[in-house]
Amino acid sequence: MIDAVFTTVRADSLTTFVFVLGVGLVTLNLAGIVASALGLANYWPPGERGWQFYTHWTISQALNVLLPVLAYLTWNTLGLPRIPSLLAGVSLFVGGFAVAIAAGYDLGVEETKGLSGELRTGGWYRYSRNPQYVGYIAATVGFALLTNSLLVTIICAIYFVWWLALPFAEEPWLREQYGNAYERYAERVPRFVGVQTIRALVGNRSEETAVSDGS
Repeated sequence: MIDAVFTTVRADSLTTFVFVLGVGLVTLNLAGIVASALGLANYWPPGERGWQFYTHWTISQALNVLLPVLAYLTWNTLGLPRIPSLLAGVSLFVGGFAVAIAAGYDLGVEETKGLSGELRTGGWYRYSRNPQYVGYIAATVGFALLTNSLLVTIICAIYFVWWLALPFAEEPWLREQYGNAYERYAERVPRFVGVQTIRALVGNRSEETAVSDGS
C-alpha cells in the first residue's frame, strides 16, 4: 500500500502538491482540536471571532477546495469494485450530508461555527448531541468510497478522526457555558448515536402516530 501511495504521488507534481497541502492542513486543524480536547490549548470551539475562529475556518474552506481537486486528479485509482463502491459512496455521502445540513439548520449558523449561542436540544439534537458530526462521518466515508482514490482516502481517514475528536474538545466548553442544563442533556442523549437514539426515534414516531389517529 505504501508503494502505491508513492507511485501515485510521483506521477504528477500537481497531485503531489495538492495531497501534501491537504494532509498538512487537515492535520494542523486536527492537532488544534486534539490539543483543546486534552486541555492544552483553547483552539476549538473559538467562542468568538478571534484568531482561532479565522484559522479553523480558513483551513476548513481551503480543504473544501483541495479535496474535490484531489478527487478529480486521482479518481478511481484505489481499485475497489466500481459499482458497489459507487453506490455505497453516493448513498453515504448524500445521506450523511443531508443529515449534517438539516442538523446545522436546527443548531443555527453561529453555533455551527463554534460561536456562543443557545443550547439546542430539539430537532435532530433530540437523537444525538452531535448529529452534524454523525452526518459528516457518514459523508466522509461515502466520499472516500465514491472517489475510489487512495490519496483521498488517506485525507478522509484524518477527517474521520477530526469528526470523532470535535465533541471531546467542545464538551468542557459546553459545560462551562450551560452548566446543569447541558449535564442533564448529556445524561439523556448520546454523544453520537446509541440506544437512547433508537428510543427517541421510536418515541417520536409513536407520538406522530397518536396525533394522526386522533385527528
